Amino acid sequence: MPDEDWLLTAEERDNPASDIPVRCPGNLVTAHVHGVAYFDRLVEVVETMERGDRLFFTDWRGDPDERLRPDGPTVGELFSAAARRGVVVKGLIWRSHFDKLQYSAEENRNLAEDVADDGGEVLLDQRVRRFGSHHQKLVVLRHPGRPERDVAFAGGIDLCHSRRDDTEHHGDPQAVRMSPRYGDRPPWHDVQLELRGPVVGALDLTFRERWTDPTALSWGNPLSALWDRLTGTDVTADKLPPELPPPPPCGPHTVQVLRTYPNKPRPYPFAPDGERTVARGYTKAIRRARRLIYLEDQYMWSTEVADLFADALRDNPELHLIVVVPRYPDVDGRLALPPNQIGRRQAIETCRQAGGDRVHVFDVENHAGRPVYVHAKVCVADDVWASVGSDNFNRRSWTHDSELSCAVLDTEADEREPTDPGGRGDGARRFARDLRLTLLREHLDRDPAGGEDADLIDPDSAVRAVLAAAEALDAWHDGGQVGPRPPGRLRRHEPERLSAFTRAWAVLPYRLLYDPDGRPWRHRRDRTW
Repeated sequence: MPDEDWLLTAEERDNPASDIPVRCPGNLVTAHVHGVAYFDRLVEVVETMERGDRLFFTDWRGDPDERLRPDGPTVGELFSAAARRGVVVKGLIWRSHFDKLQYSAEENRNLAEDVADDGGEVLLDQRVRRFGSHHQKLVVLRHPGRPERDVAFAGGIDLCHSRRDDTEHHGDPQAVRMSPRYGDRPPWHDVQLELRGPVVGALDLTFRERWTDPTALSWGNPLSALWDRLTGTDVTADKLPPELPPPPPCGPHTVQVLRTYPNKPRPYPFAPDGERTVARGYTKAIRRARRLIYLEDQYMWSTEVADLFADALRDNPELHLIVVVPRYPDVDGRLALPPNQIGRRQAIETCRQAGGDRVHVFDVENHAGRPVYVHAKVCVADDVWASVGSDNFNRRSWTHDSELSCAVLDTEADEREPTDPGGRGDGARRFARDLRLTLLREHLDRDPAGGEDADLIDPDSAVRAVLAAAEALDAWHDGGQVGPRPPGRLRRHEPERLSAFTRAWAVLPYRLLYDPDGRPWRHRRDRTW
């Protein structure tokens, strides 16, 4: 199977201003499910770094006091200690809106100051489209002269509060403020990739492109610029050490780095027309799927994204779509909640109109019955192509904010039947299938080692198993929770109904603020990415 059947070509990427490789073969990729696993691994590798090594990171939010292990270190302590040892520590964090809007301006500034005190440099980056954000979650660790130790982490997990949860989903003791329906310690489900091999060089370049952007960090916000002058905030990016060659091949995984950058008045030098390879990469994979698309997503709210799934469902009568989402939005309130709800309801209705009973939408709860906030951004198509990233399935992530995702195509075939679920000769691939099975084992309370996978491998039997588990748990709740709780954590998801008046007023803020469009006008007009 040619890689081009699933991965974008250079022409399809359509961003000649960037030197990012079209795709990177020869990598070794590991999925870390939940913050506990990711944070523990991050501490392990950072604590081995030595003088002259390089630690680059980007994030949406960074809490310096977030404990990465129960007894520490915190994010700030880990990065500051590395800087004191002589590691070159450089970071870019979104310069967010005020905390009164439930974002993270103060926390990001504090992390920048903590690391700077010990010789690192963390800058607050506001070079975004209006109402946009920097949403990439990336850590790159380079070791000059020892490239076999180079590693990167990319996915959905921020270096901040609420992320350190595990499979039991009792929540992070250091919690963010969310909808009260998630409790004082919101349970949190998420995924981050660990990547070794040549793709580390591509992710290093992604950081460097943003770091060397000559546009002022507070571009478009004169109040921020004034505050920086008054407080003496570092607004000038120091020169980075010379770029290293990519690490040597070390595994069977071809990785394609997918990104979103918006079209904006002060263009990015590395994406003057914006970049929408996230949208284009998903579009190509979804159109090729024939049997099962498995999604986990924080939002799943855009009719344009839903139209893509709807077309695939109409064109392929054997295709099933499984979607795992949060039960409730993360915010609450009469004004904030409806715009969050209306987009998802429209998207789910669009998919169901096309696929009928082949569309299966679930949310997750822990064994105490408390809803789990699904923050993961995962897609697996026909057990061949898999992607994990920072991007959600909405127009904002596909056109408007900065995003980063890694699509993985394994060269190792999976010999478990069916060996070619899509029936196109592509063959199931080990990484994609293992990722889907790992997630389903947790959601269904199956053996984590895979001893109970018999009915989860084939797409049709997997759908039946998921439906049966969710129906049994729903029936137990509906019947007053009599008797033992059935195994599993998935519940059928039905968006809350909105009145005609609420739908009428919520559409405008949803489209303008919650799910804005960052494409050039010609792409909006043609409804292309």
